[in-house]
Amino acid sequence: MNKVKKIINGKGLILGIAVFLLFYFSSYFQLIPIILLNWDIKSLTSTESVILSTFSNYILLLILFIIFRKDIINEWKKFKNNFLKNIDMGIKYWLVGLAVMMISNIIINIVMKLGQAANEQAVQQMISALPWLMFINAGLIAPCIEELIFRKSFKKAFPNKWLFMIMSSLIFGSLHVITSMTSPIELLYIIPYGALGYSFAYMYEKTDTIFTSTAMHIFHNSVLIILSIIA
Repeated sequence: MNKVKKIINGKGLILGIAVFLLFYFSSYFQLIPIILLNWDIKSLTSTESVILSTFSNYILLLILFIIFRKDIINEWKKFKNNFLKNIDMGIKYWLVGLAVMMISNIIINIVMKLGQAANEQAVQQMISALPWLMFINAGLIAPCIEELIFRKSFKKAFPNKWLFMIMSSLIFGSLHVITSMTSPIELLYIIPYGALGYSFAYMYEKTDTIFTSTAMHIFHNSVLIILSIIA
């Protein structure tokens, strides 16, 4: 029984499942402005979709902050007290994850000739609609949400560091692909997304503060969005 607890934390697993379900169904928060503004849900424009996505993500982040507020406060102190060390470590692991992500993307595109992942295409369309609101949504809010869900809650559910990092990266990568894929072969994109997710999980494991992976995740997303806006 003790060996099982070292691998899976029952209470943490229940919390993780609850948080994951909250994340999965968070799009229903969009019904609030849709009803208030009397928008036609069947004919939403790209601009309206960005506004709705930002609204639901903001509400979700507030709820997650309330759930994890004690850990967030404690881990902020750890991050602040060892700021340079944490950032240095975060950059190193992010670069490794980014390298694996880029190489695997290139291989997939050359061998399978899949082109850009469907998830990336959807994001690009939303950036074109409302670039700076998308910067706030996908560059700042979304990374905080994803780190609390895929790193913080998963770490509570899986005390074993290797299981935590594997599960965190696998599910993180899968959700970035499955929700928008148009062909089963696109499951290959789990590899590049999962590689980046693994690097975030690894830096969290090493620094013991969610703010290291969150800072690097924000940096990663923000740079990509700014480059998209400029281009």
